Amino acid sequence: MDELLSATHPRMFSLQKIVEISYYNMGRIRLQWSRIWEVIGDHFNKVGCNPNEDVAIFAVDSLRQLSMKFLEKGELHQLLQLMFQIAFVESVDGRMMSPTIRDMVVRCIAQMVNSQAANIRSGWKNIFSVFHLAASDQDESIVELAFQTTGHIVTIVFEKHFPATIDSFQDAVKCLSEFACNAAFPDTSMEAIRLIRHCAKYVSDRPQAFKEYTSDDMNVAPEDRVWVRGWFPILFELSCIINRCKLDVRTRGLTVMFEIMKTYGHTYEKHWWQDLFRIVFRIFDNMKLPEQQTEKAEWMTTTCNHALYAICDVFTQYLEVLSDVLLDDIFAQLYWCVQQDNEQLARSGTNCLENVVILNGEKFTLEIWDKTCTCMLDIFKTTIPHALLTWRPVSGEFSSGSPSDAKEKLDTISQKSVDINDSIQPRSSDGRPYQPSTGSTAGEEMSKTRPTAKFPEQKLFAALLIKCVVQLELIQTIDNIVFFPATSKKEDAENLAAAQRDAVDFDVHVDTQDQGMYRFLTSQQLFKLLDCLLESHRFAKAFNSNNEQRTALWKAGFKGKSKPNLLKQETSSLACGLRILFRMYMDESRTSAWEEVQQRLLNVCSEALSYFLTLTSESHREAWTNLLLLFLTKVLKISDERVSSCFRLVLHAVRYLTLKAPAALAHHSCLSLILALLASVIKRFLLVTLWVSHLDLGEYLKFFTCSVLSEVY
Repeated sequence: MDELLSATHPRMFSLQKIVEISYYNMGRIRLQWSRIWEVIGDHFNKVGCNPNEDVAIFAVDSLRQLSMKFLEKGELHQLLQLMFQIAFVESVDGRMMSPTIRDMVVRCIAQMVNSQAANIRSGWKNIFSVFHLAASDQDESIVELAFQTTGHIVTIVFEKHFPATIDSFQDAVKCLSEFACNAAFPDTSMEAIRLIRHCAKYVSDRPQAFKEYTSDDMNVAPEDRVWVRGWFPILFELSCIINRCKLDVRTRGLTVMFEIMKTYGHTYEKHWWQDLFRIVFRIFDNMKLPEQQTEKAEWMTTTCNHALYAICDVFTQYLEVLSDVLLDDIFAQLYWCVQQDNEQLARSGTNCLENVVILNGEKFTLEIWDKTCTCMLDIFKTTIPHALLTWRPVSGEFSSGSPSDAKEKLDTISQKSVDINDSIQPRSSDGRPYQPSTGSTAGEEMSKTRPTAKFPEQKLFAALLIKCVVQLELIQTIDNIVFFPATSKKEDAENLAAAQRDAVDFDVHVDTQDQGMYRFLTSQQLFKLLDCLLESHRFAKAFNSNNEQRTALWKAGFKGKSKPNLLKQETSSLACGLRILFRMYMDESRTSAWEEVQQRLLNVCSEALSYFLTLTSESHREAWTNLLLLFLTKVLKISDERVSSCFRLVLHAVRYLTLKAPAALAHHSCLSLILALLASVIKRFLLVTLWVSHLDLGEYLKFFTCSVLSEVY
């Protein structure tokens, strides 16, 4: 080594002699040669890292020539080949060697692969180790050459010599993963992911090769070796790409990972899926760490959102296998998603829950339905924004200006309000929310509109706004699950159109709704969902009635230029509840629950109509139009056999909507439709059931008065 220390004129005579000694001792038996190489190999490693490029180049080239000689002999000394490759690995440390030497090392190995691939057997592991280090290099020529050679190995050498290379299969996949994670070369990253996808085909086409391979897997059952040596490395490295790379690369990695599951999942054993989803759920674990808020929000909105839908797709495709091993984990993950302070992810959680149930509900057992209803109940309870009613501003925070000025300002906005749920995006035909390229979430709109709110309040208000979004999404989810998506909207449109067309001879076509999951739910499960809806309705009703609290929130900067409200939550939750109750009330298979349904229906309708009559805001009354039409239409559609049992319900409707509230209805835009529909209800009940013979004179006069009032209005 002393001869090589001169920076200007190093003497390489001894180094040349060491190369010659190595060459002439190549014929020795493996035990003898390994002892020689313990000394010579260490010397080559040090010389190969010499800061003098001439010395290093000579050492690397000498190693290349020696290795080629061994390969030409058919690799009679496999241990020697392993030692030589270790020398390359240790020589490629970028901090010790110049780019020229690193490039030469890669080129030497590329030459060996291209010329002697058939003779490289035990050395593949070390070749991939070299390329693994080269994959993280910042020199384009080094990365490109290493990747080209790796691609050649994966696509051509593996195809021809797979049994000889199977020992290095994991190393190859890990090497490709490192190429994919090099952010400096995005095109290479995408191509590396494609090659990983190509590796999956080898595992699928050659499972027997993995089963027969033993090596260090003696403790692994033959049927599990395909998973341990084949599928697991591929899926694990893809998950590493997802967790390490930028958006475009990790999105491609995520797509490929789930493509592999969907394409080859039918070959997986049940216990393999458990290991697999431990890998998949690491995507969400990444979000549980304290990171930069901006990066965390992007990750949730893109990668987590994509993964959530993909998980549900895989679950649906392999339901029979996964229902026992994965359902609880999926529900737990969906529950976690809706708890996050990210509107898009929270909405996606409810949408995925809906998709899973609608696509698989027909195959659910009673136990699974219980778990599903419990999951929805838990989400409902934890996302009710109770702080909307309990939040109070700091004393004197909004006391600027005289009391008279404040009163005058509040009077001008008393009839103006903005629905908290106005920013909720519509869903596409497959139930997934549209994601326009321009636009903002509800929380972003709030922060832009009222920038004067303090940061802690902004954070609180944003979280509350997301809970409001989740509540409305859950209401829509229950409606879609029970009655199938778009059924209720279609029914509302038909109700209004029929009322406008001919209110006297009102006749609305109502679908049997057999596509929904109603027929698979027990009465108790439906009651559980109904309780969720009514709790959400009553909360929204309490908030909308609390004008003082809404004003305080508006002044504090919560949601928009006008006072916030929960009109959509108030009306949609009640509408869904009424649909469930009326459907159960007409269901001949639920006769045992009719008594409870009738009592619930009467209580809900009485409470709703009483509340409606107290409304003073015209816009608030208008929001109830579809509810009134829905209620009267459902009553009108009750079968002849059940009419007699509905007398109390109809009597309440008549009493509330005509005798007690002419002033409230006088300014309603759909007054004529509502009263004409009400008259049709009265007419049907009088003619079909002949109630006159069963009523006293006072009750009959009430009905007659209602009919007259409808004509007057």
